[in-house]
Amino acid sequence: MDIGIIGLPNSGKTTLFNALTRGTVETAGYTSGRMEVHTAIVQVPDPRLDRLGDMFRPKKLTHAHITYRDIAGLARGIGEAGGLAGPLLNEIGQNDALLLVVRAFEDPNILHPEESIDPARDIELVETELMLNDMLIITKRLERIDQRVGKGGDPKEVAAMKREREILARLLEHLETERPLREFELAPDEEKLLRGFSLLSQKPLLVVLNIDEDADERMAEAFSTPTRPAIALRGQLEAELAQMEPDEAAEFLAEFGIEEPGFNRVIRASYELMDVISFFTVSEEEVRSWTIRKGATALDAAAAVHSDLARGFIRAEVIAFDELVAAGSLAEARRRGLLRLEGKEYVVQDGEIVHIRFAL
Repeated sequence: MDIGIIGLPNSGKTTLFNALTRGTVETAGYTSGRMEVHTAIVQVPDPRLDRLGDMFRPKKLTHAHITYRDIAGLARGIGEAGGLAGPLLNEIGQNDALLLVVRAFEDPNILHPEESIDPARDIELVETELMLNDMLIITKRLERIDQRVGKGGDPKEVAAMKREREILARLLEHLETERPLREFELAPDEEKLLRGFSLLSQKPLLVVLNIDEDADERMAEAFSTPTRPAIALRGQLEAELAQMEPDEAAEFLAEFGIEEPGFNRVIRASYELMDVISFFTVSEEEVRSWTIRKGATALDAAAAVHSDLARGFIRAEVIAFDELVAAGSLAEARRRGLLRLEGKEYVVQDGEIVHIRFAL
């Protein structure tokens, strides 16, 4: 799962990136104007996986992970004219979702490109640039389709292009109402057709307000919508916390009455944004967390582990996390009849332990 961190210059993108990744990428109170991208793979914290590790004492404990990319700052007007420049468009477009960092902190030493602090304006500004870029992409494609269809040719090819044109025209009409494409419902076949377009406003978007240390995190509620959730984070504090040793960090959190590091909330919100869940596989060799889409089947889970398991799928042996912990071991869970055998259409639930029975 790849998530791109975007935002206006000096919004605190790199500070948040450092907090999430425990990195030390240099930050500055000005924008360099260079196209810079920083990438890091982040382990997804999950107390359930740690508990299973304690139970099975495997040789290897493997967390699920998210790849975060800190991408060069956007700016007003960047989506106009020819659209986003190729390298920037590619860097943003390759992500599964976007995390928009919005400045909500005051600091006279750090310039704001819009010269004032206004989170609502900045969110609208970035959303508009993404939509303008999408409109340009769609308009250019429509022009090419019209030229190609006008020349005639293979009836099936012409029919397919007309179908594509009909879908793209509807998307363009939606964008002209100043609404992002993530608010436009598509049929599965339409989604498949659009996968190669890298339409930026179609991607899931999480807003992270970068707030002052004394600000109320609940302020994020005012900026959240059904298709664009928002959370608040004290970016600088979180970046400092990420550099502490675990014991020191725990002491710091306890002293200030903070339940958990804010980057844990960002990672959970990222999961919710992508509509994914975790399931686990356990053995003496390895206890591992896997990520699948909510609503995925046992066959999908098998494919996530290895394609051979999906090809030779027979049954899935399944148990809920809480039931396994209560039993104390797989042997005791089996004795109590808690392990269930499920077929390939079974919908895997979050936190379940899944063992695939298969034949080569």
